[in-house]
Amino acid sequence: MSRTPTVAETSNIASHLSVMARRQPYTPAVVVPAGRAASGRVRYTHLTYLQLDRDSDELACGLRAIGIGRGSRAVVMVPPSLDLFALVFALFKAGIVPVLIDPGMGLRNLGQCCREAAPAVFIGIRKALWAQWTWGWGRDTVRQLILVAPGRMGIGLKTLDDVRRAGRQARCLGQHPSLDPESIPADEMAAILFTSGSTGPPKGAVYTHGILHAQVELIRDLFGIEPGEIDLCTFPLFALFAPALGMTAIVPDMDPTRPARADPARIVEAIEDFGATNLFGSPALLRQLGRGDPASLTRLPSLKRVVSAGAPVSAAILERLAGRLVAPAEVYPTYGATEALPVASMGSSEVLGQTRAATDAGAGVCVGRPVDGIDVRIIRICDDPIPTWSDDLVVPDGTIGEIVVSGPIVTREYFGRPEATRLAKILDPERSLLYHRMGDVGYRDDQGRLWFCGRKSHRVILDDQTLFTIPCEAIFNTHPAVFRSALVGVNRGGERIPVICIEPVRRLARGERDRVRSELLERAAGFTQTRRIRTILFHRAFPVDIRHNSKIFREQLAVWAARRCS
Repeated sequence: MSRTPTVAETSNIASHLSVMARRQPYTPAVVVPAGRAASGRVRYTHLTYLQLDRDSDELACGLRAIGIGRGSRAVVMVPPSLDLFALVFALFKAGIVPVLIDPGMGLRNLGQCCREAAPAVFIGIRKALWAQWTWGWGRDTVRQLILVAPGRMGIGLKTLDDVRRAGRQARCLGQHPSLDPESIPADEMAAILFTSGSTGPPKGAVYTHGILHAQVELIRDLFGIEPGEIDLCTFPLFALFAPALGMTAIVPDMDPTRPARADPARIVEAIEDFGATNLFGSPALLRQLGRGDPASLTRLPSLKRVVSAGAPVSAAILERLAGRLVAPAEVYPTYGATEALPVASMGSSEVLGQTRAATDAGAGVCVGRPVDGIDVRIIRICDDPIPTWSDDLVVPDGTIGEIVVSGPIVTREYFGRPEATRLAKILDPERSLLYHRMGDVGYRDDQGRLWFCGRKSHRVILDDQTLFTIPCEAIFNTHPAVFRSALVGVNRGGERIPVICIEPVRRLARGERDRVRSELLERAAGFTQTRRIRTILFHRAFPVDIRHNSKIFREQLAVWAARRCS
């Protein structure tokens, strides 16, 4: 009699789903909106763990039956839905590599990502397949198109239902390929996840099954997540972890590509409809949840935790959202990147009680202590490749340097970009380790906590001083008229000067701008980090990344500021 494997003994993330399907077969695994009733309430449809496991098995067999082999790469452009969850787990089970690209990054970037990934398969909704045909994404390598929608678009085009039928037929005839997700080696490629491109061209981080498994384990242990919890999934990629963790994934009624425009009432509606215990959201979404008069905001007693990543979360947002939770629930800003997540985290009570004042005074943003099993080092800042690790690279605690991390959740390469890999990775052959250069700067304090000071590429190098974005911007952000600020460098008259761009809370009249500018310059003069900043520009709405709507495109602002200063 074969023994049921435990989650800890598997590497393929799809095996976690199968284990949970045996443990809690009739627990809802995924719940998605299906319109609204005449009363205005949301209608939902769902798959139980047993149904999701069976559907993904069927799709995995069908994908193999139509000729898609193990190791093939498949671009997936499908919005959060029952089909998306079933499809991605099917790809993992079949050993087919999903390529996940943000659809909002622009036509040029989408085309470039598809060319780099060299997919054999393109799977998407009608709009995605139309765009693929029109713009020729992956034209040189794509051999099969699969439509995720009922009906057909053209002769010979398969739908996801066709794939299901192929899987059922293969099983009935006893011709289905052997699917054994647990047999796939931990170091085999599992997925390619493209970065958002907020600080350069999007790059495809190569995930192995072992990395995905390690992420599941670390996220579960870090936040104490238990099977049976209810997860409100506002970010599609993170949502795929929910079934592997044994949580019911609730997809809210929102556009996941525009979290900054999410209707907070609809988010609260989904939380209350199911008693959500976990919520993962970008800082922009958390800001939406904290909008309004604090006295009038309803409590959210079911939530055990709110987790955020993608950009720093301001103390003001943490305070407003923490006020909606019931102790001991907290908000957990989490530090990491597409190439390495999670790296560090801390609760809102520590931020508000211990580090907030230092942040406002220009010390950077404290992102907490490194996660167990993750080695975080601070090395001297360098823009060149560092092929081999040396302990001489490390700077003393309290010194701002470049953040590098090593551990089981660290990706080893970018797909098809050897030069980017060479710039981002440091090998330590003596200890058989690989360090990923986060592209961020920061320091470690005397309590072992990590402080984030901004992107390395965004630092402004002056003749006698280097300015870092987060410490400088925090000093300006404390002004009540400032929504957010951005430090950029501009060349003027042969000299590099620092410029602070201000996005005000509301549109300011000329006289108000003059007053606010004067007050900001007076405040800046009182801090070492900002006393060299004498140029302030007002911008109506900063450009931000398409994934989290939170990272500021400082490169675009720098071009705008240069025109204004000329």
